[in-house]
Amino acid sequence: MPNSSSLNEFLLLEFADTRELQLLHFSLFLGIYLAALMGSGLIITAVTCDHHLHTPMYFFLLNLSVLDLGTIPNTVPKSMASSLWDTRAIYYSGCASQVFFLVIFMSAEYCLLTVMAYDRYVAICKPLHYGTLMGSRACVRMAASAWVSGFLNALLHTANTFSIPLCQGNVVEQFFCEIPQILKLSCSDSYLREVGVTVVGACLVFGYFLFIVLSYMQIFSAVLRIPSEQGRHKAFSMCLPHLAVVSLFLSTVIFAYLKPPSLSSPAVDLVVIVLYALVPPAVNPLIYSMRNKELKEALKKLFKLVVFQQQ
Repeated sequence: MPNSSSLNEFLLLEFADTRELQLLHFSLFLGIYLAALMGSGLIITAVTCDHHLHTPMYFFLLNLSVLDLGTIPNTVPKSMASSLWDTRAIYYSGCASQVFFLVIFMSAEYCLLTVMAYDRYVAICKPLHYGTLMGSRACVRMAASAWVSGFLNALLHTANTFSIPLCQGNVVEQFFCEIPQILKLSCSDSYLREVGVTVVGACLVFGYFLFIVLSYMQIFSAVLRIPSEQGRHKAFSMCLPHLAVVSLFLSTVIFAYLKPPSLSSPAVDLVVIVLYALVPPAVNPLIYSMRNKELKEALKKLFKLVVFQQQ
């Protein structure tokens, strides 16, 4: 069997072996890809162009949309091309690149969602100190910390994963390169170093999760003490989209990697991976825009401006 020093390419999972199903897969992924690009692109444009949205909450939302915009193009185009041209091969460097950028975007997104929970906590529980705690410099530093942590995490995991000897072939049982599938190709006991890094990362993820839970416990406690129903409704409207995005992100990732072995099968694994890798970036813009009047107004202005220019 080849080792990692002699590998030039990996073979990705094939969705279907008939031309009709391959074209169906291409069409489905194209629809998800375009929806994700359009949704995130509209939010980025609206937040950038409308000065009413130049606030910490929308600044973090802009960063989240940029991360979503980077996640989909990292994996989907290659899978679409594989179905269209009936090829499974991906270069070794391309596989490493997929792992690196996927870890960057997902790690940074989770960190940013934690920062956004802190932003909601300060806005509701400490409104008088909001301007001080969430000033422009503080927001830039928090967003930059999310990006830097994602980069360092990706660098560490990618370097560890691709320095491990691979002697179990080059067939990756997934439609894109991900760390667990690469580790399945490693020689016996050679993956323990990456497992150690993963455990450290899991502890950090749990710390983020605990911070989000504690933040929302205090947020809901403060909201329930608001005397007016209108005030409670406004506070819940600020928090529910973020809470929905966090729930979608965590539930799909946790189910993908911690589901019971009895539920594991090639078909189930494939569906779960599609859910966590493709659905959140495509759905996040919809979640944030559904109950947000300010964002809806900004998008309406944007559409009117585009229509006016075309006329």
